[in-house]
Amino acid sequence: MDAISQRISRIGVVPVIKLNHPERDAAALAAALCEGGLPVAEVTFRAAGAATAIRLMREAQPDMLVGAGTVLTTAQVDQALEAGAQFTVCPGLDPDIVVYCQQKGVPVYPGCTTPTDYHTAFKLGLEVLKFFPAEQSGGLAKIKAMAAPFAMFKIMPTGGISLKNLKEYLSCPTICACGGSYMVTTDLIDNQKWPEITDLCQKSVEIVKEVRGNG
Repeated sequence: MDAISQRISRIGVVPVIKLNHPERDAAALAAALCEGGLPVAEVTFRAAGAATAIRLMREAQPDMLVGAGTVLTTAQVDQALEAGAQFTVCPGLDPDIVVYCQQKGVPVYPGCTTPTDYHTAFKLGLEVLKFFPAEQSGGLAKIKAMAAPFAMFKIMPTGGISLKNLKEYLSCPTICACGGSYMVTTDLIDNQKWPEITDLCQKSVEIVKEVRGNG
């Protein structure tokens, strides 16, 4: 794995964030995540100000890993990179976007849930795949089944991950890290519940340490 992917794997959990008010909330949210022990964020382009949020979070916490999520076009890749994004995440597997990111030298994690997706990703030289939507696509059972013919991949499941099933997912050696929004829900962010976000991050970190012995 590349250096960014290795850092994500060590952290173990990636908060998936939709920021509706980046100018107001980005810096405070970044601080809450870092204080909770999760210095990483996938900022989704489902919100109009995603590029602004990425830039503000990187400015507020320079040591934090900040990437772009829900990337659907090469134009969004450019916007994300200009804002300082360090990785990109796609909901599906678009070979054109993957190749574009590779040419730009930025890690890209496309959503893959089928043998055809995995085979295409293999031909593209990828090492880490997003499995989305995880629970709705067969969850850990399917991830384990897919690992039999495709043992070369590390997987980042996203969709339906919570504190209740985080330990089960992370206990699987195929899992690189888990993406989740349970610690950064719209309610928590829009109502600026930073201590609650930090607490949920800390609980996530405790599970990572319990499973992996990270210290």
